[in-house]
Amino acid sequence: MKVALVHDYLNEFGGAERVLRVLAEMYPEAPIYTAFAVKGSAAYEKFSDRKIVESWVAKIPGFAKKLHSPLRFMAPLIWKSFDFSGFDVVISSSSWYMTKGIQVPQKTLHVSYIHTPPRYLYGYSTSVQLQKYRLVRWYAMVVNYFLRQYDFASAQKVDVLVANSLEVQGRIKKFWRRESQVIYPPVEIVKHEARGKKREGEEYFLTGGRLVGPKHFDVAIEAANRLHVALSVFGRGPYESHLRSMAGETITFRGKVNEQELADLYAGAKGFIALATDEDFGITPVEAMMCGTPVLAYRGGGFVESVVEGETGEFVDELTPEAVMKGIKKIESSNYSKEKIKKQADKFSKERFVKEIEQLVETEWKKKHATLLR
Repeated sequence: MKVALVHDYLNEFGGAERVLRVLAEMYPEAPIYTAFAVKGSAAYEKFSDRKIVESWVAKIPGFAKKLHSPLRFMAPLIWKSFDFSGFDVVISSSSWYMTKGIQVPQKTLHVSYIHTPPRYLYGYSTSVQLQKYRLVRWYAMVVNYFLRQYDFASAQKVDVLVANSLEVQGRIKKFWRRESQVIYPPVEIVKHEARGKKREGEEYFLTGGRLVGPKHFDVAIEAANRLHVALSVFGRGPYESHLRSMAGETITFRGKVNEQELADLYAGAKGFIALATDEDFGITPVEAMMCGTPVLAYRGGGFVESVVEGETGEFVDELTPEAVMKGIKKIESSNYSKEKIKKQADKFSKERFVKEIEQLVETEWKKKHATLLR
């Protein structure tokens, strides 16, 4: 089968791009179609070995860096401009830029892996909260009204919708009125000798990722301040300066870390804290569990699908320092089985993802052609 891959755009290398990387490994001859690719970015470097086909908007000065969000109403024109007539299967990786809006020939199977329906269209918190500005709010109301209609209509044309979690499967059913199949994303962590072992002389909790408001790192920091426990924070983001301003002497900011450093941090931590609300899936808690580290998570979103209460970690029901303090104490006083934690994390492995995607594509390809031959 001749396969093509489609992705929103290539800039940061986050969870969605990790899924794309595995898909690219599965289909090494498949070109990657995208709205634009930021040269020199983390994502661009990860896919430098692949044929990348950018849309016409990539030629517009400033579009990739500043204009792609305010001009998101151009998304329907972007995806309509690609020609997939030479492909048997197209797999789109779809999130906020709605790649599922591509048009494929009747004979071509279109599988769309949904990280989430666009959060900004359906009232979910986003990493950049620009709607506090009145003019932006008015503009968004008009643009998003039409994009919601486009988003719904494009979802009806996809052959197979794949959700990255039960949480996202519920959103697909609610907003698009369609059934979907859940295939959890592939989660990997560097294998090394320290996996699951604490480093001598260090006792700390860990949190991190992209430092943005909806992740509620401030609540974790305030809880650590009050308990005077060590908390390491990794990652960068627009919220970093605020977090540093409120951090006490037991808080350490690690900044951007490579994969080996991250694995070491996970392995050495007493527990990993994840407090995002309405998380689509949540890769970092699973990475922590792959190193045998228990997780303290907010009870909501995709976290409830990966963390097993009392066995691989604990939940907090309120986003308050008091609730997190109670959770930290519970993790400190509990005796978790590292092997049991790792076993739970293995349910979200790369090998499992590859197997399930391959089976789905093969099954749906046969169904598609059996229907066309009738």
